[in-house]
Amino acid sequence: MNLTKDLIPQTTRVQPSRHHGHLGGAPLAAGRDTGIDLVRAFCVVVVVLLHALMAGVTVGGAGPEFVNAAEGTAWFTPLTWAVQVMPLFFVVGGFTGSIAFRRLRERGGTSVDFLAGRVHRLLLPAVFTIGAAGLGLAMLADGGVSAELVQTAGFRFGQPLWFLGAFLLCQALVPALSAAHDRAPLGSVLGLTAAAVVVDVLRIATGLEGIGFLNLAFVWLTLQQLGFFLADGRLDTLDRRTRAIAGLGAVALLAGSFLMGLFSPDLIENLNPPTLALLLVGVAQTALLSLVRPTLTRLSTRPRIEAAIGFVTARTMTIYLWHMPVLLAMAGATALLAMDTGLALPEPSSAAWWLTRPLWLGTAAALTTAAAWALAAGEQRRMPPPTTSVFRVAQAVLAGLAGVALLLVAGTTVFTATAAVGLFVVALRRIRR
Repeated sequence: MNLTKDLIPQTTRVQPSRHHGHLGGAPLAAGRDTGIDLVRAFCVVVVVLLHALMAGVTVGGAGPEFVNAAEGTAWFTPLTWAVQVMPLFFVVGGFTGSIAFRRLRERGGTSVDFLAGRVHRLLLPAVFTIGAAGLGLAMLADGGVSAELVQTAGFRFGQPLWFLGAFLLCQALVPALSAAHDRAPLGSVLGLTAAAVVVDVLRIATGLEGIGFLNLAFVWLTLQQLGFFLADGRLDTLDRRTRAIAGLGAVALLAGSFLMGLFSPDLIENLNPPTLALLLVGVAQTALLSLVRPTLTRLSTRPRIEAAIGFVTARTMTIYLWHMPVLLAMAGATALLAMDTGLALPEPSSAAWWLTRPLWLGTAAALTTAAAWALAAGEQRRMPPPTTSVFRVAQAVLAGLAGVALLLVAGTTVFTATAAVGLFVVALRRIRR
């Protein structure tokens, strides 16, 4: 069995149908669900462009500063209603994880094989990216860059890494939660939803924001569970009117939560920590996806779109992990150019700033694409024979989560980057036979 091919987060072509009642249901057809791949590629592109739009650099009397160009602006909150794609990302992750796990089981694979494949695909590219980030921070410090600027660069690099930890956790629980879904589909998703509700109620009632970080598990796991309903065809058994009402109802509840002041209307702000607002966004996005999926499938078969999807799908984690270093390098180069030439950089949100955004976004997309093309070897590398020990693969997952948590809690520095790489290497060694 080619485990690298079978276990990477890719999808098989599953036409909308009646749901399979259990893991050993109707055999899966060969091929790919290109419509779902199109959605995932779209999510990746949106994340890169959104972060590029938020990346700002100014040069003042104290030198260059890296700033969030969207902070405090009037235009950003409405934009987040269209570009908050993380709920959809986890729904699609549930779809692909469920299909890949079922396909593996039908070929005689085990849950351990599945988990080893996920650890390999997610953490191997992270070793190279985080190692390069640590080396880059060391070079900046050695080159005389101020400690404050080096710290800011490390912070900006580490911000998107929450996704790596959350996605690793969710995918690690696919076998267990898939089994729960087969036994009690409504019970399992409602149980996770209830846990997310309790966390948010406690957070709001106590004012302790730290409690909300428990929803790094419950919110994303609930959305992943929605992907299981999409994968097994249960959503397709509902008529289009019912699905449309569910999606519109979620939007209405979301709007009501904004009016009552329960959640911020800035949907990006609801990421940190994750709130129930993202669950409502995910329900609406899932309903819409189920309605337009046949159209997306037809669109995804157009040659140019299909080629773009194939490029992104094979390099999803590489793109995600490397786009922030690309943006930081662009910001640094822009600051150096401004200081060397005396060129005045436009203030974020000014007319001049908006006029330069097409060039900035195009450059970010081109450089990220080049980085993905050149650096995807780690993500595409063949996985060695995996361990058959549940204990060893559980250790691998925990080591990977610990590495991400270290970077998020302590910040990305030369020391923490080195320690995180060490933990990822330990994880990768534990999954080997």
